[in-house]
Amino acid sequence: RMWPTVAPIVAMCFAAAVQSFLWTKFRLPIGATVAVLALLVGEWINRYDNFWGWTFFPIDLVFPSALIPMGFWLDVVLMLSGSWLVTALVGSMGWGLLFYPINWPVLAQYHQAAEIDGVLLTLAD
Repeated sequence: RMWPTVAPIVAMCFAAAVQSFLWTKFRLPIGATVAVLALLVGEWINRYDNFWGWTFFPIDLVFPSALIPMGFWLDVVLMLSGSWLVTALVGSMGWGLLFYPINWPVLAQYHQAAEIDGVLLTLAD
């Protein structure tokens, strides 16, 4: 139940740490994207091994959240502003606000209409 609030905050810590290192040492505004891609690879390995490899749970129901567009957003804000303060305020706000709409295409398949006991529901209900 807490994934829309906890997941963006936890993922933001990894992205901010790598972005800080790459920006201060190399002036590369790609730190958040690199961190998100590494996190996504690790999450897919975890999902495949633990859900499919151990329990044969359907893999399309255990997708990791789409963090790549949020990493792009954070890097673009840093690249355009060049300011840590603007990136912290605008970038983190965009990071959190983009989390749910980015997952809509993945969750759309579960919003089909279904009639159960005479009541029209979606599969998500």
